[in-house]
Amino acid sequence: MSEIKYEILEQLGVLSKSASGWSKEINLISWNDREAKYDIRDWSADREKMGKGVTLTREELHSLRDLLNKMSL
Repeated sequence: MSEIKYEILEQLGVLSKSASGWSKEINLISWNDREAKYDIRDWSADREKMGKGVTLTREELHSLRDLLNKMSL
């Protein structure tokens, strides 16, 4: 299996942190030299490991925002 290449272009924020030091973050990331996407996933404190996550285009992020704004939380 080939190695996944990524570059974090902008750190947008931390959604939560666990006692083990991992944090759930939203970042703007370029995966394998492709166009950057918004990314939500868990990261180890040293950023050597990552959990499964979801990537969103700008349009998908706007749709998610609109859906969240409609919810009664």
